[in-house]
Amino acid sequence: MTDENSGQGIPSWDHPVSPDGPRALTLLLFDVNETLSDMSPMSRRFEDVGAPAHLAATWFAGLLRDGFALTAAGASESFARIATEALRVSIHGLPLNRGAEDAVQHIMDGFAALPVHSDVPAGIRALSGLGVRLGTLSNGSASIAQALLDRAALRDHFEALLSVEDAGVWKPSAGAYAYALERCDVDPMDAMLVAVHPWDIDGAARAGLGTAWINRSRGPYPQYFRAPDVRARSVTDLAEQLSHFDFPTRPRSSG
Repeated sequence: MTDENSGQGIPSWDHPVSPDGPRALTLLLFDVNETLSDMSPMSRRFEDVGAPAHLAATWFAGLLRDGFALTAAGASESFARIATEALRVSIHGLPLNRGAEDAVQHIMDGFAALPVHSDVPAGIRALSGLGVRLGTLSNGSASIAQALLDRAALRDHFEALLSVEDAGVWKPSAGAYAYALERCDVDPMDAMLVAVHPWDIDGAARAGLGTAWINRSRGPYPQYFRAPDVRARSVTDLAEQLSHFDFPTRPRSSG
C-alpha cells in the first residue's frame, strides 16, 4: 500500500488480497506515548527536581528497552512499574532539590498532565469524519490514554482504548497486536497501526497490519525495519492522505 492509492483497497506485498478481492481499511490503531501525546513537558519535570532536562529522553528510551527485554525473555511488567524503577536508577546520585521518592513522584505525575501534539485534534476529527474506526494500543495504561484524550476533548472519537497490560506482552511482540485485533474483531489486513516509533511500525507490519509512520521530525526511517505503508508529516497529513480511500460503514463496537 502506498499513499498514492485512491479509492482502492489497501493490499500490499505483506498484506495480501483476500479471495474476495482487495480489503478495505476499517480500523486505525494509534500508539499513544509520543504519537498522540507531546512528551516534551517531561523535560521540565526533570528540571523541577534538579535533574538535567536531557535525562528525560534517556530515561524514556531506557524504560522502553527494559520493557522490550522483559517481553523477549518471556516476562511482562507494567509500564508504570518499569518507568518508576527506571527513574530511581536514572536520578541516583544526582544533586536533587528534594528527596528521591518525591522527585520520582513529581516526574511520574507529569504523565497525567501531558497535552496532545498540536496536529492531533484536527487530524483525529478529520479521520473520524471519514468513517474509519479509531482505537489506541499503548504499552502504557489505558487510563493514561483516556485522561489524555479527555483533556483534548477527543475521547468520543475512539471506540476502544487498549493496553498491552491486558495482552500480557509489550509491543512490538505480535501478541500485542493480535490482542487488539481480537478485541476490535478486525482482521490484520483490515487494520492499520499509526505510530511515530519505527520499532512499532515494524512490529505491526510483521503481524500483518498496515502501517502509517508519523514523522514530525522529518528524520530518516531505519532501513533495517519494514517500511511503513504510509508516511505522513502529521496526523492531519495522514487524514488528508487517507481521505482518498473508501471506508466501509460499520457499526461501532461498545469497546
